[in-house]
Parts: sequence; C-alpha cells; structure tokens
Amino acid sequence: MRVRKTTWSVALAASLAVPAALAAPAAARPAAPPAATCDPTRTEPEYRGDVPAPADVLGFDLGERPVSAAESDRYLETVAARSDRVVSGTLGKSAQGRPLKYAVVGEPRLVTKAGLAKVRRDAHRLRDPRTPGRLAERLARTGVPILWVSGNVHGDEPSGTDAALRVLRDLGDRTDCAAERILGNALVVVLPTQNPDGRELGTRENAYGFDMNRDWFARTQPETDAKLAMLNQYPPVLYIDAHEMGGTSYFFPPNADPVYHETPEQAIGWINGIYGTSMAAEFDRRGIDFFNRNVYDLFYQGYGDTVPTSAFHAAGMTFEKGGESPYPERVTEQYLTQWVTLSAAARNRQRLLTEWRAMAVEARDQGEAGELEPNQVYNPGNEIVRQVPDRPVRHYFLRDDDRAKRDEARTIVRRLQRMGVEVKRLVRPLTVPDYKEYGSPAGKTTLPPGTYWISMAQPEKHWIQAMLNEDSYTPFPYFYDVTAWSLPLLANVSGGSSGAELRPRARPVRPVPAERPGHQGRAPEIGVLQLSKTSSSARQSTGWLRHRLDRDWRLPFTSLHPSDVAAGKLDGVDVLLVPDGPAGAAHDALGEAGRTALREWTRGGGRYVGWQGGTELAARLGLTTATLTEPASDIPGTLFRATVDQGSPLAKGVGGDVWNFTSYDAVMRASSGVVVRYPESGSPGWSVSGYERGGEELGGTAAVVDQPVGAGRSVLFAAEPNFRAYTDGTAELLYNAVLGPDPRRAAQPRATAEASRSAAALPDRESPIRVSVRAGDAGAAASVLRSVGATWDERRDGGVVRFVIENPRGLPADRHPFARRLPGLIGEAGIEPLAVTLPK
Repeated sequence: MRVRKTTWSVALAASLAVPAALAAPAAARPAAPPAATCDPTRTEPEYRGDVPAPADVLGFDLGERPVSAAESDRYLETVAARSDRVVSGTLGKSAQGRPLKYAVVGEPRLVTKAGLAKVRRDAHRLRDPRTPGRLAERLARTGVPILWVSGNVHGDEPSGTDAALRVLRDLGDRTDCAAERILGNALVVVLPTQNPDGRELGTRENAYGFDMNRDWFARTQPETDAKLAMLNQYPPVLYIDAHEMGGTSYFFPPNADPVYHETPEQAIGWINGIYGTSMAAEFDRRGIDFFNRNVYDLFYQGYGDTVPTSAFHAAGMTFEKGGESPYPERVTEQYLTQWVTLSAAARNRQRLLTEWRAMAVEARDQGEAGELEPNQVYNPGNEIVRQVPDRPVRHYFLRDDDRAKRDEARTIVRRLQRMGVEVKRLVRPLTVPDYKEYGSPAGKTTLPPGTYWISMAQPEKHWIQAMLNEDSYTPFPYFYDVTAWSLPLLANVSGGSSGAELRPRARPVRPVPAERPGHQGRAPEIGVLQLSKTSSSARQSTGWLRHRLDRDWRLPFTSLHPSDVAAGKLDGVDVLLVPDGPAGAAHDALGEAGRTALREWTRGGGRYVGWQGGTELAARLGLTTATLTEPASDIPGTLFRATVDQGSPLAKGVGGDVWNFTSYDAVMRASSGVVVRYPESGSPGWSVSGYERGGEELGGTAAVVDQPVGAGRSVLFAAEPNFRAYTDGTAELLYNAVLGPDPRRAAQPRATAEASRSAAALPDRESPIRVSVRAGDAGAAASVLRSVGATWDERRDGGVVRFVIENPRGLPADRHPFARRLPGLIGEAGIEPLAVTLPK
C-alpha cells in the first residue's frame, strides 16, 4: 500500500476551477508555466464565456454542496445548449423514471451527427480483427479514442457528479492548451449521475435495493442496461468510475490482487503505467494523501472497472475519495483525478488506439489457439494459490434440448449478443472428443442440432470466458465480492467446453429479443415481510425480490413489516415471502402477538416461504424441524451443485440438479421434507464453482426444505435463491414455491424445539468481516484486530482459526472505519491468510 501521510491544503492551482470563495490567495498559487509545456493542471484556464458558470445557472458553485439529480441535468443541458463542442442525450430512465442524462464532448466537427457516426464506425473497425492491417494503422494514427467519465453509481457518494460537471464545463468552454489537448485527441462521454434515484433517496443502492456496481454483467436494472447499451455504441478506451469511501484519503489504481485472469495485459499497463503514475505524481506534487494496491480488486465481473476492461479492453478504473473530507475538497480531488487521467489519455492517443486494436487481435488469436490467460499476482508479497488449468478451450456450447430451460438458454444468448459476441447454432450433430460438461469430467459426446455454439476465436474472447467459465479460478484468498458468476451455472443451463479443433456446421443466431415478463396461472395473494427497515441485508434481499415480482413475474404483492403482522394484517394473504434480514430483531419486533399471529396463520393454511433470516425466523417460531448451525467454512459467494427431488412441486422446470449460490450461510439439516440436498463431499455429484475452504461441511445437508405445518406449509431456503436477481436457476424454485401446488400431504413434523433452539443460538450479524488464518498465526491476527479496535467471535476448527468481526451498522467495506485497512495490516504482520472476506 502506498500512502502519503500529509494534510490536504485548500491551496489549489487555478486550473482546478475552484469557486472563488474557496480558492487560496493569489500569492499561494504556483506561477503559470510557459504555454509550450502545457501542464494539464498548472496551465491557467482561459474561457470563451459561451457557457455560463455553474453559479449563474444553479445559484451556487459546484462543490459548495451536492447538486440534486435535477440540478445536474439542468446544468448539463445548459452546457450542451451553449457550447458547440457538446451534445446531450438521455440513455434511459431509472427505476423511478428519472432520466439518465449524458453529454458527449469533442471538437465541433466530431459532435455533429456525421462526426459521431464516424467516430463510432472507426472504433468498431479498430475492434474488429478482420479490418485490414493498413486501414487499422491509419485509424490508430488519425482516429480519436472514446473516454468515459461517470459518477454516482452509489447514490450516497455524490462528489463524482459535481466533479464530472466541472470537467464538462471546462471541456465545453476552455480555450487554453490543456483543454485543447484533450479536445484535439479524444471524444469524451460524461455521465454525471448513474443512480439518480439513489442520489435523491440518499441510499447507496437504487430504488430496488440493488448495488449497481455489482450489476454490470447481469444488467438486471434499467440504469445498468441502458448504460451498457450506450457503451456498445461508444466503446471506451478509458472508463472512470468515481466513488466515495470512508476516511479522508484517496484511492486510485494500481488495484489490489486478485485480478481476473482474462484481463488484457495492455489494459493493466495503461491503468498502472499511464494513469496510476500520472495521478500519483500529481498527488505527490500537491501533498495530497492517497493509497493504492489495497482493498479494491479487479476480479468480480460486475464492477464499473472490471466489465469495461474485460468486455471493451478499456482501462476501467475505480476512483474513491474519503467521504469524511469537506465537500469542496472531495469535489476538487475528484476533478483532479478526472482531469489528469483525461490529459494522460490525450498525450498517449496513438499508443492507446494501437494497443486497443492489438488487444482485439490478440484475443481472437488466443481463442483460435484455445489459450486461456494464466493467473498472475501484480503486487509484491502475494502468491497464487490456484492456477487456471492448463487445458485448451476453443469452444463453449449451451444445450437447447430441454424445453424447460429454453428461456434461460435464450437469456444467456441474448446477454452475449448484446456485448458483441457472435453465437451460432449447430445445424448437424457434432461429435466432440473432449466435451467438458459443467461439473463433470471431459469425455466424448455428440451434441444435437440446435445446440448453441460460441467460438472463442472472437475479439470478445476475454468476455466469453468471463461469462461462460466453469470456474473463476480465484488466484488469491482475498474477497472484496463474490467468486462465482458463470451464466450457465447461475441459470442452471446444461453446457460445456471443448479444446478440440472443430469446424462445426452452424448458422448465426439472429438477435434474441427480451423475454416477455409475466407468470402462468392464477396468482395467490402475496405478502412480502421485510424483517427490518434499517438493515442493509433486509433492504437488499427485499429489493431483489420486489424486482422479481414487479418486473419479471408481474405478481402483485403487499409489503408488510413485523408491526403489520402484530396488527393482524395477514388476513387475506395466501403466500408470505420472508427474505433475508436480522431474524432476532424481527422476532423481538413481532412481539408475542405477532409471533402468535404468524404461527396461527401458517398452521391455518398459509404458505410461509423464507430464506436466510426468513428461514431462521421460521425455525425460531417452530415452523420447521430443520436445524441451523453457523458455518465452519470459508465460502465467500460460491456455486455448489445440488440434487433436486423430482417428486416435489418445487422441481417443475428445474431438473435433477441445480447450482445453488451460497455465501457464509447457515448449514441446514433436516430428516424430512428435503427438496434440494448437497451431494456428499467427494462423490461424483459434488462440484463447486468459485472459492471454498471447508465446504465439505455442506455435504449431505439441505439447501431447501418443504414441510407441512398444520394445514399450511413452510418452504425454507438456507441461502438466497434470488441473489442480485441473477441466480435464475434457484429463482425457479422460488417461483414454484409461490405459484406451484402443495405437495402430497406428509406426516406432520413434531420435533421443532431443537430447530428453534439452534436458530436462536445463531448470532444476529450484519455483514461481518471474516478472517481465517492458520492456528499458528492466530495470536498475530488477534493483535492486528485489537490494533484497529475490532470486536470479534473466534472459532477454531482443527488447524484453522476463523475470526468473525462485528459490523453493527452493516457498512460495506469502502465505508467501514477499518475494513479496507485490514488486508494491508495482515500482510504487514507477516500473516499469510487463508481467507479475508470484506463486507459486500
């Protein structure tokens, strides 16, 4: 970790366009350099005066206070109306209907309709390996890279928006050499507010409780989907994603390990060698505190840095400014990183375009050869714990001979197509000598006509591997987010890969339209019980469910809270859905009246469907015999194959197996009513995608149970069946739990007391931090935790000691007072951890 322990000063160069009231005295400013040097931050700004200053439009300067979403839109449109260098548009609407405004900035000739069409056409030709070499060379010499500046994907991290508007104003109106250099060498897309609903609500998530910096590959939210549609029109060479975090420092890349293996080396070179060094030099010169190579990884393929890098071969970069600094300071430092980065890109225009082209050609050639990129570590002191298998992969296949999975297969194909991947279908049977079915050994197989075929010999090879992999091959035991996201496994669609040199007879698949939302059959009266109004886990799990009900299944529902249950508002509800949340707090909030009402409603014929905290609450209330115990393993967000009881009504359309997503969830055991069960560890059915250590404790345990309760029933999931609304395979089980028939009547379970005791014994934790070390390192690890004031539970299993560190407010890692410091402190203590998992 690189840190400058200095105090930030408000004495800033005039080039940062700080409001006059906040600027340092003239004597404190560095003298303007000669024009020939054209330093990006020390060149005195010169304005045409065509674009009004923010104060003239908004009544205050940018940085005095956060602009609202409407004020951001108003100033953006004002700049576009007054500058011949700027055009604006709306790329989509938020969940609550707010516009997602963007501006495109460049020389006047570029921002005409014809000019923009040429920039897009040239970019797509550069990305196409089939473009003749001489033409590609000419485009690299004469073309312009597309650079994106975006902010506020987390609604309660506002400063990136104000900084992006300042950048927009400067590019739209400045005439000095620093601005002209950017304008003469790039086209800049400015998206100030990615999450207008969250900005207005003051929440990290959007209106449906989604952290949209985790939604990029799945595109479940309209804000993300619209943004990616425009990125495909204007493919980036640079993507800046401006965030805020806890503290007062500033983070910019280089990133922490792990880095996903299919990350182009040229892009890493840009991130670390062009942009990271440029920002470090500027921050050093100004004495501004910053750090890098810690906390923020480049691994999970759902971030605003990983997806632009893997899918578009851009330099995708997360910038994080400490939210405890004064707001003017936050905006100024965000502006500084954005302006320095754009300037560095402009200075390296031809290199960027040449290497951008080379990445596409290299990806296609790697795919032709079946070469997967190996895992690497990029920061000294780290070691690879798992390498990508040395097995060629030239092709992926998705089976389409199961009618029940046809919609899911088409959804995967559509997601691939919308990112530029070519998908074909076999027109004749194809014998594959080394077909590696997901979760099974390789062997000879004949695939039927109609099977989808995705060749890796495409410029999107890195993205194909990221989306269709059988495993993410986590190289390093540090987890800022989940470790498994394979689209076929999430959707529970059969498929596999091959490294053979095949030339199948196939035809291209036409663009697949979006699936029509809705449900089949009559809908019951549904209630959704949110266990807490303040818990982040309850807010997210309930939001993901509301998304499914509103947008995908079109099922009306009534929102309920524990106080509503106590007030008798379960009358008329047929199915009660109880997502994750703090079960202990909900149990107390229900009171004796609410607990009695919920028991009597279920026993009187109600269908209680719960997961995670909802399952724990059911056990506390005596609605199941399933026992719950705290996990003794490290499973930070992983897919396990599980077996489905085909005699259950929950199994309709699911199949004999399902890939179940779990992340430090309670281990559930039941002697009856088990619908989904994990195979025994080591058996032929046992298969895992993602990181796990000690996961064998799940062997033979229950993932889903369905038990009678009087005249009603309880359907309980140990883990989240609708994680971020992209675990479509297990969401089908949830769909059947809501709409399917009751199972055949079974004997009433009697022994509920043990289940209630086991659930009550579970700690009520909100997004804890987890650190697992070897027993010999336990003392040193405890010293590190004491040094930051942590409170923890400690568990010893054989030679492993697991620390579960309390996070009472449920803060994500970047807002936590010490979570982001822990990995570095653990390394400095000489500890090689088995797992470090930060709160999501």
